[in-house]
Amino acid sequence: MLTRPTRLGRSDALISGMGLGCLSMSAFYGHKEERDEGQSIATIHRALDLGINYLDTADMYGMGANEELVGRAVKDRRDRAFIATKFGVVASVRSGDSTMRGDPAYVRQACEASLKRLGVETIDLYTLHRLDPATPIEDTVGALAELVAEGKIRFAGLSEVKPAVLRRAQAIHPIAALQTEYSLWSRDPEDGILATCRELGVTFVAYSPLGRGFLTGAVNDAAQLADDDYRLATPRFQGENFQRNLGAVERFGAIAKAKGCSPAQLALAWVLAQGEDVVPIPGTKRLKYLEENVTALNISLGANDLADIEAVLPRGFAAGERLPEAAMKFTRIE
Repeated sequence: MLTRPTRLGRSDALISGMGLGCLSMSAFYGHKEERDEGQSIATIHRALDLGINYLDTADMYGMGANEELVGRAVKDRRDRAFIATKFGVVASVRSGDSTMRGDPAYVRQACEASLKRLGVETIDLYTLHRLDPATPIEDTVGALAELVAEGKIRFAGLSEVKPAVLRRAQAIHPIAALQTEYSLWSRDPEDGILATCRELGVTFVAYSPLGRGFLTGAVNDAAQLADDDYRLATPRFQGENFQRNLGAVERFGAIAKAKGCSPAQLALAWVLAQGEDVVPIPGTKRLKYLEENVTALNISLGANDLADIEAVLPRGFAAGERLPEAAMKFTRIE
């Protein structure tokens, strides 16, 4: 049975009201030696047992390794998993630089590669990870529509796009979901894209709902992060910004304690309180954090709770940009 079943876009498909982000199982966060495939697969299996069927991955997470891991995890329980993967970020193994591709030939090439790595015949939700400045969104979505018609994907999605781009895409083929960073730490979607999703009947998928772990209160010293941890390159985790953000999060922790929950649970409950069409996908590779996160679905926040949180973490409280400038430029394309 799904936990808080949520309709995907205007389709008849149901997804859980919270998903599991699988990125950290293979890349970007933590020390490499901490990555344990057995533990990660056990976490995915537990998520499915708890009614969490939405599994989020991407072809660039671990350069394909994350898709392969997810594929192995669901091999004997494919009917219980809703696999959401992404394409479009072309990473250079040698330099670490990235470019974006959304041209039709690449869409098809990337899809075939993901299907093979995942070991499935159909991808449930296939999402353009970032816009390709050189390819009109109409061309990219047209290619996704062809893949839907061929049965290689069930639904098409977009990530980190402006309202005007979503409207143009929707005019070509139904967009089932729009994925963008959203949390108390990053409230940019409130500037228009969240309202546009509601107008068009597009499910909003909130990635990094825990502020890349900052809102949990577990990261109180940047020095505790691994040297290759992606967060060290982000302005909010650097210098004076880090210290300012830490002070605000400590005050948030006091509210969570008074509420009888952890800061992570309160942060997730806040995202969930933004509407049943908002699906957070907190990432973890550990069972204990998965179970802690899922418990947030049972936390109800009233008007007074939300006001208390707003007083401590008002919109725009976070010091520094949410992403490095090189990444931010791909979120500003109109």
